Amino acid sequence: MVTNDPGIRPILELKDIQTYYGRSHIIQGLSMHLEKHEAVSILGRNGVGKTTTLRSILGLTPPREGRIIIDGEETSRWPTHRIITKGIAYVPAERHIFPGLSVEENLKLAERIKPGEDPWSMEKIYSHFPVLRAREKQDGSTLSGGEQQMLAIGRALMGNPIIMLLDEPSQGLAPILVNQVIQPILVMCVKSGLTLLLVEQNYRMALQVASRHYLMGIKGIMARTATSDELLADSTIIRDHLTV
Repeated sequence: MVTNDPGIRPILELKDIQTYYGRSHIIQGLSMHLEKHEAVSILGRNGVGKTTTLRSILGLTPPREGRIIIDGEETSRWPTHRIITKGIAYVPAERHIFPGLSVEENLKLAERIKPGEDPWSMEKIYSHFPVLRAREKQDGSTLSGGEQQMLAIGRALMGNPIIMLLDEPSQGLAPILVNQVIQPILVMCVKSGLTLLLVEQNYRMALQVASRHYLMGIKGIMARTATSDELLADSTIIRDHLTV
């Protein structure tokens, strides 16, 4: 839930970041924020810098200028492994399932014990993704695309993060799988207190998961922000910013 209380700081802030690939200036002056327990999406056409935004947050493609603040601490110049210790999980579009490791081993590799009520555990992952229990001894890289996406999300949750970044989680998946498995688990994650930042081409799914949306134009410049209700009420916003 977004709050206007100045005493409550965002859990994630990007302030005027400038990110490059070599000499190519990909992100030019991007600023955005997420409140704690909020689900936000970045929507935009291919090539505008959505994935680069996630990589900037993680330090995989660190910004040359600007500030990234996670839970009150600036992480702009931190290495990726240190950023992850702040409680950040990443589900890349490529999924990056480790070949040669079973489903169970892929999950255990990311396990991070967290005290508190009902943390994510192997049993909890299997209860939400029963197909992974049935395949737990199978090489994770031999799963179907949909099963690999479940494994990638499950592996991220095993770290008991406070923020989860997802890059195109519906990419290449059958609509029925997105609607019946992927979308509901992400909605459940938000309800359980996780903060989500979602990059998506499938705006219909994004509207179901996130409550607020950044509409990204070229060079990572935010054209506008909108709520799900605003996007549903005015189809011209989607047409102007997302259609080819």
